[in-house]
Amino acid sequence: MPRLHVVSDVHGRADALATAGDGADGLLVLGDLLLYLDYADPSQGILADLLGAQAGAEFAALRKEHRFGDLRSIGAQLSQVDDLPGAVTEAARQQYAELFGIMPTPAYCTYGNVDMPALWPEFVDDKHRMFDAEVVEIGGWRFGFVGGWPRKLLPAAQPVTRAPRIPPIPFGADFSPEEFAAKVESLGPVDVLCSHVPPAVPELRWDTVTRRPEVASEALLEAIHTHQPRYALFGHVHQPLQRRLRIGRTECVNVGHFRATGQPFVLEW
Repeated sequence: MPRLHVVSDVHGRADALATAGDGADGLLVLGDLLLYLDYADPSQGILADLLGAQAGAEFAALRKEHRFGDLRSIGAQLSQVDDLPGAVTEAARQQYAELFGIMPTPAYCTYGNVDMPALWPEFVDDKHRMFDAEVVEIGGWRFGFVGGWPRKLLPAAQPVTRAPRIPPIPFGADFSPEEFAAKVESLGPVDVLCSHVPPAVPELRWDTVTRRPEVASEALLEAIHTHQPRYALFGHVHQPLQRRLRIGRTECVNVGHFRATGQPFVLEW
């Protein structure tokens, strides 16, 4: 009986990742390997490394309180960092070196919104493989992978004038909704649909701590209705209102916030 362990939202949790494949035939990694900021401990992550623990705590508090306009203070500090894209990229490279260095094999990986897929070719190999808009057969089942996330669109009624934004961070994992939908459509029928973001189902995308719906994909939901895979596996929402539900014969499963739990989801067939 094939057995895979599935993780998402690793966010730098190297100690647990090292043993996440124990007892399994392989590991599925559904994105967000990098730790930009640990909201439970704002002294950890790339943002805190660049600006210090106090700035990390301020950023976390403002995000939790939905005071997005007040984030301009953090943006001003980031603007003072010499070569901000280069500094973030180097910090990400160091995290990837550690994580891919201890990642169990074989590993079948796709990336999330807090990832830099442009760096992955430096670390993936024949045992740590990266997939995006691709299908791979494992144990007689077809696994389809869709990396990244669909870029959020502003509601038509939202004013054009907005508060100054934090300087752009070079993650490079976002796509227009049309681009993301094309990637999903290219997979065709699969047994297991693997993505970082959930399908656009209210119960799956609502985060009970941030108190808002997180980014989700209508294209993933349409693929589930059309092809009815056995499973749809994803992460992204750290504290979902509902972790799993059925759509027809498809079992939709949020595999969990791995940084917090340290436990993989087990898939056997």
